[in-house]
Amino acid sequence: MNWVVERARPDIRALTPYSHAAWEPTLTRLHANELPWRVEGDPSAAGLNRYPEPQPPPLVEGLARLYGVSPAQLLVGRGSDEAIDLLMRVYCRAGVDNVIVCPPTFGMYAVSARIQGVEVRAVPLDATRGFALDVAKVLASVDDQTKLVFACSPNNPTANAIPPALLVDLAARLAPRALLVVDEAYIDFAAVQSLCPQLAQIPNIAILKTLSKAHGLAGARVGALLAAPEIIALARKVIPPYAITEMTVEAVAPLLQPAAVAAMRERVAQLLAERTRLVEALARNPLISKVWPSDTNFLLLDCTDADAVLSRVRGAGLIIRDVRQPALPRSVRITVGTPEQNNRVLESLK
Repeated sequence: MNWVVERARPDIRALTPYSHAAWEPTLTRLHANELPWRVEGDPSAAGLNRYPEPQPPPLVEGLARLYGVSPAQLLVGRGSDEAIDLLMRVYCRAGVDNVIVCPPTFGMYAVSARIQGVEVRAVPLDATRGFALDVAKVLASVDDQTKLVFACSPNNPTANAIPPALLVDLAARLAPRALLVVDEAYIDFAAVQSLCPQLAQIPNIAILKTLSKAHGLAGARVGALLAAPEIIALARKVIPPYAITEMTVEAVAPLLQPAAVAAMRERVAQLLAERTRLVEALARNPLISKVWPSDTNFLLLDCTDADAVLSRVRGAGLIIRDVRQPALPRSVRITVGTPEQNNRVLESLK
């Protein structure tokens, strides 16, 4: 048995998953206790009175093509949040196992762990080195009960990417104990390469993907877990059988076609130009003491007076994120908007 499977919870390895109604679209469905009539105003092609396919092929195949992986290496879920939860439930035993997070970072890693009753070990990013990942300290925190190590690249809220070679090395050094979970939610805005091409060579890496950011589909709630087929098979045991709605499938599948992806790349290029403009303007503002380098669609700002910045922007009818915490005592986070929205931000801070 592959060690990445052996490290999963024994009860999940032995679990017989829920047996959903068989999917045979050429036959009339009288086996799933569905209503035989459509409801008035149903705009869907398949009919909302019918259960959707558990892992819809249009999304699985479209996302696999987008990320350059095989369908067996991919599980579709409701945003990357669901993938975090699935990994936590597949690998971590309450009161026994632990995970490692590197704050300041995305809060759902720790929240999902605590919901599962799992110890969270924090290894802070090194602010003196631009919030770099401290590999030595991560490895020093790993023990036999460590199951998952989370690395967000580019990171939220610090906006910096981790060099891919460093992540590949870390994954190798975590074997055969822990999985390295790399969150690539913001990778489309970064100059670094995705780890997707490395997936087949690194058995203990799991990559989190989402359509919420660069693809502009936050409301659709579509994400993906990319990993070795053995890990995907375990996650499929745990995910609810009808996680993705039929309306989501029909709306999102066309947006994974090459023309739509090319349009997405053009929008990203426009946003990056606006990011550069914002950085240059905010760096001259006396209310801002530092604009941190960004590989994302947002900026982390250290402020001379964070309360004043938040208040002025709100007065202009906009809201930005207060991310003040021990590691970021004077910081706010601002998402790059349209040129008009960005102008309002800059005007409010004059």
